[in-house]
Amino acid sequence: MPRLSDTIARLAATRGPGPGAAQPSRLIEWAGFGANRGALRAYRYRPEGLKPGAPLVVVLHGCTQSAAAYDLGSGWSRLADRHGFALLFPEQQRSNNANLCFNWFELGDIRRDAGEASSIAEMIAGTLTGYGLDRRRVFVTGLSAGGAMAAVMLATYPEFFAGGAVIAGLPYGSASTVPEALERMRGQGLPGEDALLRAVRAASPHGGPWPRLSVWHGQQDHVVVPAAGEAVLSQWRGLHGLAEGPSEILSIGPHRRRVWRDGGGVARIEAFALAGMGHGTPIDAGDGIGVPGPHMLQAGISSTRHIAAFWGIGDPVSGTATRPGPERSAAGEAAAGPGRIIEEALRAAGLMR
Repeated sequence: MPRLSDTIARLAATRGPGPGAAQPSRLIEWAGFGANRGALRAYRYRPEGLKPGAPLVVVLHGCTQSAAAYDLGSGWSRLADRHGFALLFPEQQRSNNANLCFNWFELGDIRRDAGEASSIAEMIAGTLTGYGLDRRRVFVTGLSAGGAMAAVMLATYPEFFAGGAVIAGLPYGSASTVPEALERMRGQGLPGEDALLRAVRAASPHGGPWPRLSVWHGQQDHVVVPAAGEAVLSQWRGLHGLAEGPSEILSIGPHRRRVWRDGGGVARIEAFALAGMGHGTPIDAGDGIGVPGPHMLQAGISSTRHIAAFWGIGDPVSGTATRPGPERSAAGEAAAGPGRIIEEALRAAGLMR
């Protein structure tokens, strides 16, 4: 049987040019925002005529991506122009992670007042003050490792955020080593709800209320399997004290949206199951917001627009109330070849360039 090291070497030798190359950027780099213990870079976007007291959205790119590439594909700055909110894009450096993944499983980077989490918190605090923004309307979202890092920020600094969104990500406190990270990405050894709840509650002195949360996952994702997204839901349903079953299920084209409401009827959690979609951020290339690219996947639905609407900073987007058939599990699919699955998993975990 070939050794894993041989497999990695062959995959590395055949991989084409990486994504995230130079892209036209609307973002402005910002230096000197604090102690920067996590050695991250910071980029911001301030729409023309931004009003005092506007919201702030923090956006965390995925592995192999840059802040500029993620903004181009997701369209966050174009939506910010429409609705008048500021943007903050932390960016990873290769000196921290060879594949530009945020280190969502490194204990030194996912604790309050330490590492990458503290750097992002410093960026947020400085942007709120510098731009005169509304501290009650701060939100965070991210893809893959960026989605897992969004979960880190929601857990370690929950008092900062009114809401979050995790796209193809993993729950806070689910891994602390590279082997564990790879296992969790495959859906293996994910902690139960009680352990996940303890991890979040131990991450900060915050006692609530908790941010609202939007979770997105492709049902053909072989890099971070849908079970990881379900674990994120389990963690946050427990924090909000919500039932396991959703309050309602809606369909948006072929996709399924579940919503959990509190006793007052307020939507606290939503979850999108994206039919036929692999690992990436879902976009609608025809809406003038998203642009297809590596890990920016045409799905006929804009996660950017829907997430902003769920947070209350964008136009409402409606679906049709139905109860569609059961979604397919990525674990049961054999559409992707084993070589590609291994390569994607290694790269997403930061183990392969």
